[in-house]
Amino acid sequence: MPPLFYIIGPSGAGKDTLIAGARRRIATSEKLLFAHRYITRPADTGSENHIALELNDFAARATAGLFALDWESHDFRYGIGIEIRHWMAAGFAVAVNGSRGYLETAAQRFPSLVPILVTASIPVLAKRLAARGRESAEAIQARLERNNIVAPAIHPALHIIENEKNVEDGIAALSRTLTMQSDA
Repeated sequence: MPPLFYIIGPSGAGKDTLIAGARRRIATSEKLLFAHRYITRPADTGSENHIALELNDFAARATAGLFALDWESHDFRYGIGIEIRHWMAAGFAVAVNGSRGYLETAAQRFPSLVPILVTASIPVLAKRLAARGRESAEAIQARLERNNIVAPAIHPALHIIENEKNVEDGIAALSRTLTMQSDA
């Protein structure tokens, strides 16, 4: 079975930016597809290109079994559609934007899962979160404290991308990881 790349990281690590950059950089790949997340937040919120759903629509899809993976975090519901199972069965590696807290469940459901942790130091995370301007200082502090508590479970295939430098270095590192692993 081709790999399921499960990209995780704390808020402010630049995960959405790196995923978007890698998607553009390796868009011509015939072996790797990027899945969109279904999220119960407005489409114009945040930097992620996602499919916005009302809570009742999300619940109906979850009840109908239309998500391969779904979880709750930061007062929102997140889902990855069952289409990824079809893509993988057809021989495609798939990259998804996941959740650190859901890693263990995702790994149980997808034995070919390859977790990729995008991270940065606490001072860098704090600066990036403040620059977004979406949260109060207290909310930012809570996110930073959560980063110390919610660490990814040990996984034998874990890849770590330190996203401290310029964005192009991070995009290149993620692109290399995705293409090297999907060719294997």
